[in-house]
Amino acid sequence: MRLENKVALITGSARGMGRAAAELFAREGASIILTDIAEQEGVETAQSIQAAGGKALFVPANVARAADVQHLVETGVSTFGAIDILYNNAGIMPAADTSVIETSEETWDHIMDVNLKSTFLCCKYTLPYMQQQKGGSIINISSMVVFLGSTVPQEAYGVSKSGLLALTKSLAVQYGPMGIRCNAICPGPINTGLLDHLWTSEEERNRRLQRIPLGRFGLINDIIYFALYLASDESSWTTGTWMTIDGGISSNYF
Repeated sequence: MRLENKVALITGSARGMGRAAAELFAREGASIILTDIAEQEGVETAQSIQAAGGKALFVPANVARAADVQHLVETGVSTFGAIDILYNNAGIMPAADTSVIETSEETWDHIMDVNLKSTFLCCKYTLPYMQQQKGGSIINISSMVVFLGSTVPQEAYGVSKSGLLALTKSLAVQYGPMGIRCNAICPGPINTGLLDHLWTSEEERNRRLQRIPLGRFGLINDIIYFALYLASDESSWTTGTWMTIDGGISSNYF
């Protein structure tokens, strides 16, 4: 198993891509610390992993709050003894995120809190334990939108995800000498509920699909199996970089 004897903290892991990653990592031998604001679904995910023979702990938390994150990390370490993998998956893309003129300050701040500040806080409280262990892998989920402008504005989302790439590089340089790696994944449009508000009609869905050279939207497995590689020792000489997994959309000029 690729993650045997490792402990993984995965944010936003009650549903969708986070849950799928938690279940995959557990099958590969990791003990999983799950966290989300969706408590019932988080508990159900932990129970599902345990029923399949894995080890999992659910700790409800708002990862944009320092006290919640500190409690989350301390609880995870006291239960499993370490955190080897930090998978910063939590993120939002609300319909209220539009143009600079139309987006409210409240919406802007909320997106920054969930998408960017949460990663800062999770790294802040997890890194001391990784330093003690002299090793670890941090995986940040960014987005391919950081490389492109869009006629459909989502300004706060793009800025928050751009910030994650800067943080990824900085952490890789600072903590690499201690055996800690930090990388990012930049997904394209994935078939999850996060994007439902963008596909309001079949015409709009097809318009977006035409931009993808591989001719389909992404699947959750397209992302989480690359995350598995980054979490494992197979990527022991990979840090400070990112992989764009978008079916080729960011290479399409027209």
